[in-house]
Amino acid sequence: MYDYLVVGSGLFGAIFAHEATKRGKSVLVIDKRNHIAGNIYTENKDEINIHKYGAHIFHTSNKEVWQYINKFAEFNRYTNSPIARYKNELYNLPFNMNTFHQLWPSEVFTPSDAKRKIDEEKAEAVCNLQGKEPSNLEEQAMCLIGKTIYEKLIKGYTEKQWGRSCKELPAFIIKRLPVRLTYDNNYFNDIYQGIPIGGYTKIIEKMLENIEVRLNCNYFDHKEELDKISKKIIFTGQIDQYYDYRFGRLEYRSLRFETTRLEEQNYQGNAVVNYTEYEVPYTRIIEHKHFEFGTQPKTIITKEYPLDISGSNEAYYPINDEKNQKIYQQYENLAKSETNVIFGGRLAEYKYYDMHQVIERALNLCK
Repeated sequence: MYDYLVVGSGLFGAIFAHEATKRGKSVLVIDKRNHIAGNIYTENKDEINIHKYGAHIFHTSNKEVWQYINKFAEFNRYTNSPIARYKNELYNLPFNMNTFHQLWPSEVFTPSDAKRKIDEEKAEAVCNLQGKEPSNLEEQAMCLIGKTIYEKLIKGYTEKQWGRSCKELPAFIIKRLPVRLTYDNNYFNDIYQGIPIGGYTKIIEKMLENIEVRLNCNYFDHKEELDKISKKIIFTGQIDQYYDYRFGRLEYRSLRFETTRLEEQNYQGNAVVNYTEYEVPYTRIIEHKHFEFGTQPKTIITKEYPLDISGSNEAYYPINDEKNQKIYQQYENLAKSETNVIFGGRLAEYKYYDMHQVIERALNLCK
């Protein structure tokens, strides 16, 4: 009999398993995939660590979280500075003085120039609403940032990401759009940032040392047997699936990854390039070697194609609109009444978490 069955070997499950084992508890970890580490899994090919399920860049301002994760890996000094490509134009992200000068090269040189130009466009968008509140994402975005930035850098990317028109998406999805009036391409404001040297999988391997792990083991295929051999369950999968979709299915967006090895040393000169026009079917291209300043003679790139979740597609992004939140609330109420099951992580809590947030929540659960 195990003290804990941990369903899922991603970051949340691995941290809980590690901490419980340290405290003398017996733990069994299972995962339906053929590898540990969940979506932060990295695979080494041609001496390049490939982020198999999309780019994962660690960042936090929480010193406790940073010190904790550094027990399992040494981090490099990678700074996330993505590029946006719109047709034949290139822009720096996040929105900063470099972006604004690229958009309006003859008008914007100083912060006051940028503020004036953005305020002009925002005023026009607000005027067009004629006193009404923004009713959809398009209206909200233009009130926050103006027409030019919205149409070039937000509209197409967002519609690809969510699979619907910005006019059909609720306004509350974009509550704010950060505008930096400095020439700073650092995407995150956090104090600590980097990529683990050698990849993320090594972190999870260290966390799960001396812990029994069963791969290719789907909890729902063996539920009755697994429940009998464990006192408590830490469940990190989809909460609606756990309850057999009693109140309906929660909606997610998924991704398809197209990874290619190229016979050249440097394909795009940056780890992440976003493609913001709708006509390009993928949202971004990742060139993995640049996460670790690689000088390998070949390179490997991954194109990310957003798609609806269906069949065997993995759930990645919760669609947190009002309809889905009402469904989730019913599942959450059921979860609160459980005495032997604890739900944790992005899928179990139907919430988009960054890695540092997952670590914080897992550690708090352990406490």
